[in-house]
This record gives sequence, structure tokens and C-alpha cells, in this order.
Amino acid sequence: MTTAEHPAGERLREDRVDTLSAGNAISVRGLRMSYGMYEAVRGIDFDVEAGEIFAFLGPNGAGKTTTTEILEGFRMRTGGDVTVLGTDPARAGPDWRARIGVVLQTNAPERLLNVRECLTMYAGYYPRPLQVDRVLDLVGLPDKASSRCDQLSGGQQRRLDVALALIGDPELIFLDEPTTGFDPSARHMAWDVVRGLRDLGKTVFLTTHFMDEAENLADRIVILAAGRIVAEGTPQTIGGRQTDASVITFTMPAGLTPGGLPPLTVPVNVEHNGRVEIVAPEPMPVLYALSSWAMDRGLPITDIAVQRPSLEDIYLRLTRELT
Repeated sequence: MTTAEHPAGERLREDRVDTLSAGNAISVRGLRMSYGMYEAVRGIDFDVEAGEIFAFLGPNGAGKTTTTEILEGFRMRTGGDVTVLGTDPARAGPDWRARIGVVLQTNAPERLLNVRECLTMYAGYYPRPLQVDRVLDLVGLPDKASSRCDQLSGGQQRRLDVALALIGDPELIFLDEPTTGFDPSARHMAWDVVRGLRDLGKTVFLTTHFMDEAENLADRIVILAAGRIVAEGTPQTIGGRQTDASVITFTMPAGLTPGGLPPLTVPVNVEHNGRVEIVAPEPMPVLYALSSWAMDRGLPITDIAVQRPSLEDIYLRLTRELT
């Protein structure tokens, strides 16, 4: 069967020509937004590559919501240039709107409809919707198709929100705090759904206050504070994270004093409870010295650990002085 013989919406648009594959889904240059004398967004630049999960982080009041609403076409900007899927959102029409999906922090789908009825109704708003059963499978709700929307659990409701954003087969999906209020199990299941969107070739613009969420999902991260971008990079490199010193910790073996430790070229801090902390720009020589010393003496060091600054540490360091 050829592509032309498939009924509309029967499958994902696998034959769609990806006009963004060589460019960006979002480009922002010099974006500014003022409310009277208050400048909420102060001339920011960033790009979102087609097909990536992009995390937009920042404390309350940083300008995240304002920026996101400008990108979604819900708010006019004061200045700067913005293109989303090749179009200025301020002048976009219905055809452009059908190419994006939005999952807000709070949503209110038709509470008295069941899940299938709700998705079917929303599908009617789009020129080339996906098949309802396909979307139910993508978000993990096939067994809830006959359940009323107001009888879903919090996690199931959030999956329905994603399904409603996905039913029009968008190229770009905005996810605003998608797992707020979730328990750990529900959060991890939601992460699988988000990863699945990237696997489908969708671009995902994610805002979240959970650093572990950004670290697990995002290909790239931008951190916004006081209306300005303070860092941009991958979860592994943002804020110079890859070059920050590592912290080596372990508990001193019984009967030993700090003087019994091997000579090291970095400072060693031993707390009163016997906990040892060593900050080392390069941890491998320190670990080699410690392991050789412990093995030669038959000393057990069962809880030794090496940690680099977490994404949360980097985030707090970058935003603390500006909030």
C-alpha cells in the first residue's frame, strides 16, 4: 500500500518532509519583554534544535513563563526576533498552530467525556490528526479509553494532557512542569512518555523545577535567572560541571587516626565522626593512592564514593545571586 492509500491520520507522518532537519525548531535573538518599567526578559538568545529535548530552567520570576508564552504565540513581545518552526509566532495562523502541541501546568479537558471521546473531539480540530488508538498507546492509556476524564488519577490525567497535545501530530511540543505532584513511580513512567516523543522525531521544549528530570531527559539545558541566560549546555557540561573538582568521601577504618592516611597532594578533611572528605580536581590519582594503601594493609573501605557537583548544585550556584 502506498502512502497515498493510507486513510488520513492512520499512522504517524513518516513520509512528511522534515524541513527543519538541517536547522532549528526555535530561534530566539535579543528577546525582550517589559511590563511597564519592569523588564522580565532582557535580551536573550538561544536555539532549539529540531528533534531534541530542550530544558528551560529557572527560578520563579526568572522570565520562563513569559518566554514560553511568546514562543507559543500567546503573548506579544517588546522586542527581538523569534521564529518557531520557521514562523514568527506573533503573526502565525491556524496552519502553524496545528504544528505545535502545548501541555500546560493545569488543564481541564472535558470531564464528563471518556478518554476516547475526548481525544476524538480534539482530533477534529486538526487537519491531519493521528489515530486515537495510536495516541492512547503512545501515552500508555489504552486500558483507560472508556474511563471518564474526571475519574483518572493524577498521573493518568497528565498522560491525557500529553495525548491531547499529541493528537494533532505536532512537530513541536511544549511541556510545562509535566510531573508536578507525581510520586516517584509516576514520574519515571512520565519520563518514558517524554523520551518516546523524541523517538518519534518530535521536538520537546520542557520547563521544570526538578533538576533530576532535566538531567535525565534533556539533550541541552538553558538556565534563566532575572531575565537573562546564565548558562547553556548539556547536562554533563553546563556551568563548567565537567571541570569542577570531585569530592571523595569515605569513613575512616576503625582504629586509624588522620595521621595514618597515605600522603596526598590535596587537602584532606576528617570530621569528628571519622568521615573523610577530599576535594580533588583530578580524582584518579587520589583513588589510586587510597586503594593501594588500603589493599596493602587489608583495610576495608566499603563506602568510598566520588561525586561531582550535581546539576542542582550548579543551578543553585548560578541563580542564587540573581534571585
